[in-house]
Amino acid sequence: MKLFTRLQLSFLFFLEFFIWGGWFVTMGTFLSQNFSASGNELAMAYETQSIGAIIAPFIIGLIADRYFAAQKILGILHLLGAGLLFLAGESDSFSQFYPYIFMYMLLYMPTLALVNSVAFHQMKNPSKEFASIRVLGSLGWIIAGLTIGYLAWESTQLLKYTFYMTSLASAILGTYSFFLPNTPPKLKSGEKIGLKEILGLDALTLLKDRSYLVFFVASVLVCIPLAFYYQHANQFLNEVGMKAAASKMVMGQISEVFFLLLLPLFLNRYGLKKVLIFGVLAWGLRYLLFAYGDAGENTWMLLFGIILHGICYDFFFVSGQIYTDFKAGEQFKSSAQGLITLATYGLGMLIGFRFAGWLTDQYVSESGHYWDQIWIQPAIFSFVILILFLFSFKNETIKIKST
Repeated sequence: MKLFTRLQLSFLFFLEFFIWGGWFVTMGTFLSQNFSASGNELAMAYETQSIGAIIAPFIIGLIADRYFAAQKILGILHLLGAGLLFLAGESDSFSQFYPYIFMYMLLYMPTLALVNSVAFHQMKNPSKEFASIRVLGSLGWIIAGLTIGYLAWESTQLLKYTFYMTSLASAILGTYSFFLPNTPPKLKSGEKIGLKEILGLDALTLLKDRSYLVFFVASVLVCIPLAFYYQHANQFLNEVGMKAAASKMVMGQISEVFFLLLLPLFLNRYGLKKVLIFGVLAWGLRYLLFAYGDAGENTWMLLFGIILHGICYDFFFVSGQIYTDFKAGEQFKSSAQGLITLATYGLGMLIGFRFAGWLTDQYVSESGHYWDQIWIQPAIFSFVILILFLFSFKNETIKIKST
């Protein structure tokens, strides 16, 4: 790959995830501070991600893969998204805010697949070239969090500026996308694609394998405690008095990059089952730390809980993607990844966001929430999944080749 193309794609991923990380992490705090939003309203806002994940395959399969170059659709979606993010920041109530963020996530979630399509189309050896470019996405998310913390938008209740900031970034990315290398439609003229292929339903045959079925069900269930973190972690840290919480939370993304590099070593040394178990165990441990930590002497517990994000996410979800790829083979590789994404980010997190919102509404206090009572429940849920997984999943050997 030419150096100029590498730089183009690196900046693409940087902006793509700078935009998402620039408002998504702190949205719960924003809604609580500006609109005194309930847990149910936070759930409605966050579950737009899941609805977007369910709708995304239709946009990609019915439009992007058929008629238009990926970079052009990417540009149009981000330019439209820029306007919606600005309007979200201008909102005076949750009822005014919600339609904008709902429409925005319907547009944004398909862009995650589009940026991958643009990148992969330029690569001769994606297994060697993609990781070094994708890591710029994590850097973009990290820079967004550090910016929010440095400007103290949480403590000064100015989180509406996160929407202005990401609106500008979205407008830049939208314009920039039209200058990216051409990525023509995947389907040839006259070639048809059915609903089963779009949703990855042809990969359902994998569920006949007992071990993969156990993993599939566990993946959906683990998304329930995952949703608690995305929806309420920043709100929780701000309520308990942690300064520059968004900046502290970037340690989770740094941890994610670090453990992603170590993942092949762990898979080769300990095997798939143990690595997946480490991932589920980390979720339960994280929420115990959140339940008993505070912003005083036990701040280390909160910070450690944040840092565990690398193990929580990489050891279960990234390992799961590798396992899915291994089980699917060439015939169902793409559809299997689409199916697991639809099941987790779509169905699993949709349930998780709604349950997390309902639960937090049960533990409202005069000063905020009884967070120890809230966090202990996803911790228990994680340990239940761990026990079920421990005794029902059969280990399989997956060797990761170094590249």
